[in-house]
Amino acid sequence: MREAKDGPARNVTEARATIGALLRLPYESLAEWLYGELAAAGHPGVRRAHSAVFRHIAPGGSRLTDLAERAGMAKQSMAYLVDGLIAAGYLATAPDPSDGRARLVRLTESGREVQETLIRLSAAAEAECAQAMGAAEYARLRELLGRLAALLEARRPRAPVTSGEG
Repeated sequence: MREAKDGPARNVTEARATIGALLRLPYESLAEWLYGELAAAGHPGVRRAHSAVFRHIAPGGSRLTDLAERAGMAKQSMAYLVDGLIAAGYLATAPDPSDGRARLVRLTESGREVQETLIRLSAAAEAECAQAMGAAEYARLRELLGRLAALLEARRPRAPVTSGEG
């Protein structure tokens, strides 16, 4: 468990090494490093909060409401992130070909560059971890995390299926 600047664990979940803390702390460290490296690569305006967009946007674009739902956040919060990325040139909107009243949010060339850079940096971080831990141990960690993800995903409540009216 990481040490806080002013003492041991920062909160009760870290002090008790809960599964949430054990999953969250490596993710937070990875994200902090990734977005620092992304800034150094020429994209200082893309923040960790923007990962909700880059992680959930579909290859052909997504509706704002779908992005918000996938990210588990309010539509207004997602709109704030999307608007900032549009203003910075990483996203654009276009009419949804399946519904002319709706709009799709799409990555621009700069947005695709950011997404690819994040994926490349993430792979580099994984390679570094595999080297530090040993390839077999790291492969086992990935296997166990995959099993845990599947177990927890199976327990996730599902939204009720509607008849399509409305």
